[in-house]
Amino acid sequence: MGRSVSYPTGAVVAFRLLEDGEDDDADWVYECLVGEIIDTTKASFPSFETFDGWRGREDRILLRNAFADCGISTYSGLAAIWIAPRDDALFWEADSSCPRAARARHWIAQVGPHFERLFGELKMVGCFSNGEAIFERLPPCI
Repeated sequence: MGRSVSYPTGAVVAFRLLEDGEDDDADWVYECLVGEIIDTTKASFPSFETFDGWRGREDRILLRNAFADCGISTYSGLAAIWIAPRDDALFWEADSSCPRAARARHWIAQVGPHFERLFGELKMVGCFSNGEAIFERLPPCI
């Protein structure tokens, strides 16, 4: 059974290839992309603060605000840069006294298109039943 890159449920996702030519150091390319994600996201969405964490074993959290996590997941040369509603104990404890989950989904829906334009190079056009996905290149932003 094939698979594609992981990302959290309910996430807005921008896909990008990790350039891995013969002269590229894969770790260096990954760390450069992580730095770009952090800098660009903080500049575009000032409420985010740097955060070091994981959702499961494959989804790395780079930034967090009151409503969302922003992170990266990679698999086989493909990066999924995502923004997803928070799913941690502190968020759910705060949600019980002052509901935040609906506001988080609303906020992500509002910023999602801008987020995809910032980071997206590829668009997922479909997924086979075995989990393998098909992508097309997005036209460059003008």
